[in-house]
Order: sequence, then C-alpha cells, then structure tokens
Amino acid sequence: MSRIASIDLLRGTIMIVMALDHVRDYLHADSFLFRPLDLSHTSVALFLTRWITHFCAPGFVFLAGVSAFFVGQHKSTKELSLFLLTRGLWLVFLDLSVVTFGWSFNISFPFFSFNVLWALGISMIAMAALISLPKTVVLFIGLVMVAGHNLFDNVHVSGNNLAAFGWALLHEPNAFNVGNKSLSIGYPLVPWIGVMALGYCCGGLYSKDFDAGRRKTLLILLGGSMVLAFVILRYLNLYGEASHWSKQASASFSMLSFLKTSKYPPSLLFLLMTLGPALLFLAVAENSRGLVGEIIAVYGRVPLFYYLVHIYVIHLLAMLAAELTAGHDWSDWILTWNPWETGFKGYGFSLAMTWLIWICLVVALYPLCKWYDSYKQRHKGRWWLSYV
Repeated sequence: MSRIASIDLLRGTIMIVMALDHVRDYLHADSFLFRPLDLSHTSVALFLTRWITHFCAPGFVFLAGVSAFFVGQHKSTKELSLFLLTRGLWLVFLDLSVVTFGWSFNISFPFFSFNVLWALGISMIAMAALISLPKTVVLFIGLVMVAGHNLFDNVHVSGNNLAAFGWALLHEPNAFNVGNKSLSIGYPLVPWIGVMALGYCCGGLYSKDFDAGRRKTLLILLGGSMVLAFVILRYLNLYGEASHWSKQASASFSMLSFLKTSKYPPSLLFLLMTLGPALLFLAVAENSRGLVGEIIAVYGRVPLFYYLVHIYVIHLLAMLAAELTAGHDWSDWILTWNPWETGFKGYGFSLAMTWLIWICLVVALYPLCKWYDSYKQRHKGRWWLSYV
C-alpha cells in the first residue's frame, strides 16, 4: 500500500509540536520549578505551550495502530504478529538505552523513565496477540480499555514494592528506587494499548476499496462526536477524569481548568480531547497538497529517526546554555538524578525565546530528515529500515 499523505502530514505535525515540549523542558527558565499546568503558578501562554503538546502522544500511538493495519495488508497474520513483537521489543530496548542516555548523558544510567517509546513497544507486543482476534473483538477491547480504565482511579497501591510497581505499569504512574537507581513510570499501559487497538481498527478506513468520501464523512462524525463528548462530560464533571474543573478567578483561567485533563495516565477525557481533533485533522487533510504540507510530511515519514536525534540535539543545546550562564557549567546537564521528579534549575530563557529556539531546531533538522527519508525511499528492500 502506498503512503497516505494525510497520515504523514498528521504524524509530521505531531513530531514538530512534540519538540516544543522537550525544548521547554531543557531551556525554559521555569522548567522543573513548577509544572506548566499548575494553575497556581502558570501563565496562559505557558499553559497552552504545554497543553498543545498533549496532542502528540495519543496521536502517535493511534497512528502506530493504523500503521500496523497497513503493514498487515502485505503480510500474513503470523508475519504481522512477529513484526509487531520484534519492533515492540526494539522500541523498549531503545527507550531504556539510547533514549534514557539521551535524557541524562550519564553513562552510569542513574535513572530510567518508562515513557512513550516504552508504551509504544509494549502496546505493539500486546497487538501482536490481539491481531489474531476478529476486528470487532479488538475494537471492543480497545474501547473498554480507553473508556473503562478510569473506573480504577480510586485504587492505589503504595510503597516501593512489586505490587506497587505492577499497578504503576498498568494504571497509576509512580517512581521507585531500586538500589541506587530511580525508576519512573509515566506511561501506564492499559489506556495506551487501547489507543493502539483503536488505531488498528481505524486503519480499515484506508483500505484500497474504501470510498474516500465516506471515509472523510466518518472521520468528521467520529472526531466531532468525540469533541462533543469531551465538552459535555467535562462540563458536567461526570466521568472520565479524576480531576474536576472549577471556576477560577478569571474567565481565561476557568477555561484552562476546563482543558486541564490527566495525561498520566491518559484519562478518557484527555483522549477524547486529543484524538477527536486528530480525526478531524485527518478528514481536513484528506486532499491536502502543497509545499508546506510536503515539508511537514518529511518529519512524519522518519519519526523514530527524528525523535532520537532531536533528544540529543536539545540536550547539547542545554549544555551550551548552561556553560554560557554565570554560575553554571555544561556538566550540570550530565544528570545524576531525574529532574522531572526532583527539579533543579537556575538558568534558562524566556518563553518567547524558547519558542524561537524550537523553530530553529525544527528547521535545522529538516535537511537531515530529508536525507534519511530519501535514503529510505531508495532502499526500500532493506529490512532494518522499518525499525528506524
């Protein structure tokens, strides 16, 4: 099956926006001092800078499910299952090695963060088993995982023990100490596996014999219904989000409270809020063409390559910024602890400068992504390219 332009465009947009969050983490003056969604400290601009990046992880996991369906069009169920298993294991390895080192630049690996690539990898391993089931069953399982996991929000397992670790893997993020290592789980598995399963089922909309006009209509109906469901459920504070919204001192902050939903784990309302617009994006981009769209799509065709490279470049920029700041040194960014858990800072740029650095970073990485995209197009027969 040939590549779908609208999907590459959405994935490319996701990759570009994702980098904003990581640039903010490493280079904004207020990062690690307080969370940007903390209404008692944040500003509207900072809140929205973080909030806009919430669309990235759900969209990427969902599209990974769609891609699994595409791969299955050229493979038997057994072959697809093996591909998902091996690619999933590869992503878990990358997250706990190459990515973890990229965050810390410390060869002793003082902390391990089970983040998005880990969740992607385990979700693919789960899908390796699920694809043997009828698609209606896969759809049902995905819906139950996404819509039902918030029923367990009031279940907590405390302590630095195996039971708490297992519950963190499934539903409730937590951090643990194992000897002199720190382990933090930010992406519990149940809802993410559900998102990938739903993406896999949605892949059928892009089958060769599926009418494009009908697909666009269905995407609009599904996406619009999800956004509407988010607004209604959020307004009524009924279900699907552990943290209720409330009126604030100003209308703008009341809106921020309304938009503040839980990513860790992704609540039902978080997923409605992010995946609904993603489906609408796919509908609108169905027939998109043009130079800008093609440029953005390049990032979407080499997502893992871009992801790995951008982490290292941003970390190097943080080292440079520390070296140029009085009282700090580049070695401050050879981390011996997890700053996302403990916090540290004392230097950094304004939010406007952070945005400018992000734009420059994305532009600077384009030639490298374009080269790798061209390399992949010229060497489609090389099996290992499907893993990078």
